Amino acid sequence: MVDTSQAYDNVIGTCQDIFAKKMRDYGTAWRVLRPTSITDQIYIKANRVRHIEQKGVARVDEGVIPELIGIANYAIMGLIQLEKGEGERVPAEEIVDLYRAGFQKAKQLMLDKNHDYDEAWRKMRLSSYTDLILMKISRVKQIEDHAGVTLVSEGIDANYLDIINYAVFGLIRLLVEGEASKSPDHACRS
Repeated sequence: MVDTSQAYDNVIGTCQDIFAKKMRDYGTAWRVLRPTSITDQIYIKANRVRHIEQKGVARVDEGVIPELIGIANYAIMGLIQLEKGEGERVPAEEIVDLYRAGFQKAKQLMLDKNHDYDEAWRKMRLSSYTDLILMKISRVKQIEDHAGVTLVSEGIDANYLDIINYAVFGLIRLLVEGEASKSPDHACRS
């Protein structure tokens, strides 16, 4: 079994590489998105993963792995939008720093939970990560519909952090541990 912390860092590197390349291509155009639009983008990607898992085939020339990377990156963007607000011009260097800080916060949360739960995520089905991401998105939508106010529940940021970690767990299993070739619900082209 691969060391979780190192595997997490490897996945962060992959996600950050894609984020940096897209930022080079598109700049920070995503900064115009309201948090609700980011939540919807995560939903679209997670819903597509679920349908690929159920149907076993993707018609669009992207599979589960790019979608999980997108989910993690959009959740990081969501954290940035929560901190900075939408639309405000922020230098690219600061965006990169905020991106890294978001992933480090998610990683620390993962390490703390792994201590308490003894890496139970490793025994879960890959499709459960998708379902949990969709559940977290439903929670975020509900919180957004209540203008961010909760009575006893965690806020939007905590849900984004969990979404990041579930996406990273899937990526660790698919990319680092090589389960993509063994899993029929993730065998679609990535």
